[in-house]
Amino acid sequence: MSDPVLTARPILERFHLAGRVALVTGGGQGIGRAFAHALGEAGAAVAVADLSLATAETVAHELVQKGAEAIAVPVDVTKAASVQAMIDAILAKWGHLTIGVNNAGMGQWVAAEAMSEADWDKMMTLNLKGVFLCMQAEARVMLPAGYGKIINTASMSGSIVNTPQNQAHYNASKAGVLHLSRSVAAEWATRGVRVNCISPGYTRTKLVQDLLDTPEGQKVLPTWMGMTPMGKMAEVTDLQGAVVYLAAAASDFMTAADIVIDGGYAAW
Repeated sequence: MSDPVLTARPILERFHLAGRVALVTGGGQGIGRAFAHALGEAGAAVAVADLSLATAETVAHELVQKGAEAIAVPVDVTKAASVQAMIDAILAKWGHLTIGVNNAGMGQWVAAEAMSEADWDKMMTLNLKGVFLCMQAEARVMLPAGYGKIINTASMSGSIVNTPQNQAHYNASKAGVLHLSRSVAAEWATRGVRVNCISPGYTRTKLVQDLLDTPEGQKVLPTWMGMTPMGKMAEVTDLQGAVVYLAAAASDFMTAADIVIDGGYAAW
């Protein structure tokens, strides 16, 4: 019997993404932008997809300046037709799709008793339905090919209840992403498509910073940091290694998993 350690491809080669095509929704800013840069730097061609074509174009240009192949694609992930148009644009450009990073989402703080039906519906439509529509469209390309990596941005909020801010609908939407991902991962496991999640903890993005700059935000920050063993927020660059790992051949035996990157928050 051959020794797998001696016969395996070199480990760094198994992390390289040359020849692979990736899409990143919500790629025009924040965590999505960081993911797009990470995948491009690792060798993938990247479709930067965003509701704002202008921001997507900016990030695609940044990637091209780094020597990566990249295009910008507009998408409204809550509309199946728009998601399919995104997929069609990628196939027209590169002919295949290997990696789908479903990152588009939103957050909101509102007490459950004051939450409107519109608040609930908007959160679930974007954060959960949007992920499903993207996974479905991606899998319809990947399953016939017999290989693909789907990576969903969930949150530690899908596993814990945040405090002191109220965000029950956000927490529920991210818990839904986690279990939806496990469910389809089980369905597609023998057909070559791996589905995993990345669950960030508190991460410094413009959207989070805008919340922290409000009077309410100034009140919550000490609690967040006091409950995080590392005593600080993540930077978006702290999440990049996980997306490359999940996109690469190095993680081919990994599916239905969730990588929590939270500075230890969920340990307490």
